[in-house]
Amino acid sequence: MAKRRSETKEENRGKLIAAARKAFAEKGYSAASMDELTAEAGLTRGALYHNFGDKQGLLAAVVEQIDSEMASRAQEIGARTGSDWLGLLAEGAAYIEMALDPEVQRIVLLDGPAVLGDPSKWPSQNSCLQVTKRAVERLIAQDILKPLDAEVVARLLSGAALNAALWVAASENAQDVLPKAVEAFRSLATGLLSKPL
Repeated sequence: MAKRRSETKEENRGKLIAAARKAFAEKGYSAASMDELTAEAGLTRGALYHNFGDKQGLLAAVVEQIDSEMASRAQEIGARTGSDWLGLLAEGAAYIEMALDPEVQRIVLLDGPAVLGDPSKWPSQNSCLQVTKRAVERLIAQDILKPLDAEVVARLLSGAALNAALWVAASENAQDVLPKAVEAFRSLATGLLSKPL
């Protein structure tokens, strides 16, 4: 039985994203050749254009995939704490720590903003923001955080974690910068507590 067109399209998208992810991680966005990555996927440039419009559209898809994986990983780490408050701190710290991962660093934190613009406007970042907002709402309801606007607090916390990760990724001494960034993030978040824990 022949594959349906939608299955073939989804399969081709997956192949192109996988090939691009490898090429962008190894060579960087600007040095990655569209001909090489489409050949690696066993497809043509036409398939790339059909599925993503252009190389930038392909980068956006790769960034969304990795950024979503980062968010899931951070949420898993936060869930292991067994506490909404400790989970929020752990998620932010985990996100910042992922800036040491070479693939995350190069694709999401260096090439992504340079090519796609402000990360706070990426769809994957909006998903993270909504998760953080729900956590903040729970913490406010539990009287753990000050009764502030949950969206504002979520935006500030998400922005702090993102900017700390961007700083770590761009730093010449990421290993030295990382603990400072995590400590500052935790200190900022602690300032939102309604009373000391």
